[in-house]
Amino acid sequence: MDKMLLDPFSFELPTTIEYGVGSLLLLPGKLRSLKAKKVLIVSDEGLRKTALIDKVTDLLEKENFQWDLFTEVEPNPKDYNVERGAEKARSSGADCIVALGGGSPIDCAKGIALLATHGGRIREYEDRSRIGEKVLPLIAIPTTAGTGSEVTFGAVITDTREWFKFTVKSPVLGARIALIDPEMTLGMPPALTASTGMDALTHAIEGYTAKNAEPIGDGLALYAIELIHKYLPSAFRNGNDIEARAGMILGSVLAGLAFSHSDVAAVHCIAEALGGKYDLPHGVCNAVVLAPMMEYNMDFCREKYARVASAMGFSFDSIEEGSRIAVRETMKLAEEVQLPSFSSLGIMEKDLEELAANSARNGSNKDNPRPMNKEDYLGFLKDLLKKG
Repeated sequence: MDKMLLDPFSFELPTTIEYGVGSLLLLPGKLRSLKAKKVLIVSDEGLRKTALIDKVTDLLEKENFQWDLFTEVEPNPKDYNVERGAEKARSSGADCIVALGGGSPIDCAKGIALLATHGGRIREYEDRSRIGEKVLPLIAIPTTAGTGSEVTFGAVITDTREWFKFTVKSPVLGARIALIDPEMTLGMPPALTASTGMDALTHAIEGYTAKNAEPIGDGLALYAIELIHKYLPSAFRNGNDIEARAGMILGSVLAGLAFSHSDVAAVHCIAEALGGKYDLPHGVCNAVVLAPMMEYNMDFCREKYARVASAMGFSFDSIEEGSRIAVRETMKLAEEVQLPSFSSLGIMEKDLEELAANSARNGSNKDNPRPMNKEDYLGFLKDLLKKG
């Protein structure tokens, strides 16, 4: 008997998803549906130098919306980014937030929407019981295909006193509306395509294999794996391939839905420890750890890894063979899109104890298929550093 069929679960989606080429044009109507009059656009300095912000502001001006801009969002958004953004939202009189960008601006925007109404410091809301219903409404417009933050209701923020990543999570933090427009990802540089794409694959695989996975998320994760494995190489080679871009952003959305309703696991625990310590790109950290951690976990989820291999389009004669194919092909995909090696990230051996401790204390550690404590993480990281 399939035990999952008898296990209760719940699936909540606070976000209306509007998908399609040109869906950005729905923004004014969606703002009116929220009765918004003054919009704060949250983005980053990199996007400020592109035409993407102009596309949004031109739409707002054409429809007579007032708007202001906050672009002080760093990669791996910091607690002070959120707090300064909340001050900007209050001082500008914003009644709605529009987040434009990848996971960093969207996660930061969730925190801004919360602090603008609740006050205080963002770390205080790691305690979910402190999050009330009243937050500024958020519309998310992703410009990368990786984090899925536009459809999740958590925000990962870096505490700059401890240099530790923590999560603020509640359904009220989810975007009210996500405008998923593949055109907004055209022209992404190859390196960013690779790291965000492997980030999405990590979400799908970890969301599917986490201990508290549930059936709806499993279905979403497997389709996400199929799309990402098929389209990431094409999107990497040609940044203007609209079919590949559409496949990747849809895969990212599906993966985001999957893991937000189960969890991530040890790959993310390590990636968040690395990001907190070294401020490294989150997608890169996930990518270099994913296949080695799959190999480490294999004895605890061979059947699910075999289904991952099937989703990637491979046939095999046994579950054991399928699970090995899933690990092998994940590693090959990371190599194909030219992700760096673990040793090239500048990880210092003297920091491994701290990284292992922070990985073990991560809230997602409990959902890794294979139980892991600090010593397990330390051994894994030492082996990974030796292998390069």
